This record gives sequence, structure tokens and C-alpha cells, in this order.
Amino acid sequence: MIHFISLLALAAATAHSGHHGPFGDWTNPSKSVVMNIANCHGHMCGTVVWASEKAKRDASKGTKHLVGSHLLTNVKETSHNHWKGKIFVPDQNMRVTAKLAMVTHDQLKVSGCALMICKSQVWHRGDKHAHS
Repeated sequence: MIHFISLLALAAATAHSGHHGPFGDWTNPSKSVVMNIANCHGHMCGTVVWASEKAKRDASKGTKHLVGSHLLTNVKETSHNHWKGKIFVPDQNMRVTAKLAMVTHDQLKVSGCALMICKSQVWHRGDKHAHS
């Protein structure tokens, strides 16, 4: 029993340290937003933990408080290193279907489609880029 509990603790620590899958902090390509991906009630979600002043202004159409907003919701694994859920696009004030795919350990491709228009971005692990 103790061995099983130790394995659960190790798995939880690995997931929360950002070294397994998409869990952890991610910076968008323009380095204007940092999103933390975590477990939210059995599904993954992505919450904005930092945003530049410009990003906050751009997002004001969809939310008055970009920091703290859930950009990703109800994200579920569809296959190894691939997930699907919903993404909120604040500057368009829309929530659309999102697909996530690990490109490398430090790169996450985030894609969303609305009205047959699709866009993708590659986010980078960590927040070291955002504050420079």
C-alpha cells in the first residue's frame, strides 16, 4: 500500500513540475501572455498567469481581466501527446474548438478553428521569455 501511495505522489509531482505533457507554464509566440496548464476537476485547463499591457488592452473586448481568465477549458487527451477542448479568444470574444499537440518537450502547438478559419501558434514552455 505504501509503495502505491509513493507512486501516486511521484506521478502527481511529475505532472505538476511541468515535465510531463503540457502541464506547466507556456508563453505565446509574441511573448505577451503566459498561460499555466493544470488539472481542473479531471480535465486540463489553461489559465492566464501573466499578460503584457498591450495583450490586456487587446483582450478587453472579451474580458476585463485577462490575467486569471481560463483560455483553455475541458481539455481531454485524444491520443498520445494530442488533446482537444475549447479555447477562448479574448480579442474576438469567442470560444472555439482547440487542439493541442506536443511538438517537442518545450513546444506546444495550439490550434483553433471558427467558421472554417483555423489558426495555429507554437507556444514555448516556461515564462522566461515573457518578461524580457
